[in-house]
Amino acid sequence: MEPQTPAETPYPLQLAVDYPDRELNRMSTAFRIFAAIPILIVAGLLTTAGWHWTLAIGGAGVLFLPTLLMIVFRQKYPRWWYDWNLELLRFVNRVGIYLALMDDRYPSTDEKQSLTLEFAYPDVQRDLNRWLPLVKWLLAIPHYIVLVFLWIAAFFVVVFAWFAILFTGRYPRGMFEFVEGVLRWENRVTAYAFLLVTDRYPPFRLNP
Repeated sequence: MEPQTPAETPYPLQLAVDYPDRELNRMSTAFRIFAAIPILIVAGLLTTAGWHWTLAIGGAGVLFLPTLLMIVFRQKYPRWWYDWNLELLRFVNRVGIYLALMDDRYPSTDEKQSLTLEFAYPDVQRDLNRWLPLVKWLLAIPHYIVLVFLWIAAFFVVVFAWFAILFTGRYPRGMFEFVEGVLRWENRVTAYAFLLVTDRYPPFRLNP
């Protein structure tokens, strides 16, 4: 059997959301933005008032600057930092999935629920270029631009899905898969540019 090329091998970060093949709770959907306020406060506290602030100072949210410095100067990625980043990313995505109406179960702080999000623990000396973290955030600029437009589209898709669920109790599968793809795309950029767990450039695609 011939080895797979990099384009054929799965990207190091994999994300999937279980499609709710059932009638969703219409009352929960109607008032989702209000029901989500408590868990949004929790997420905000964990991420120190937002991703940009956290990433800028390497504070209580995703550990970016400390990880960058450890990779550059020590060629190490502390295991508990990896575990923190992975679990925090999972939690934030569960909140995002709830807000996007993709699951009507209240987001758990620790249970998997409908989300599958995985990325492997990196062997820094073998798998990562120690100097690349200094410019990854810059190299990912084309993705930021595309993601702005994707999230605008996703917002309107979620609004349409809100009406669809209220009238039919179902999330149209095509709409669901589009929002899932946008989440997957954003998380792959995060894994590359800020979590620093892979040197493989994120693909420009929504599918796995």
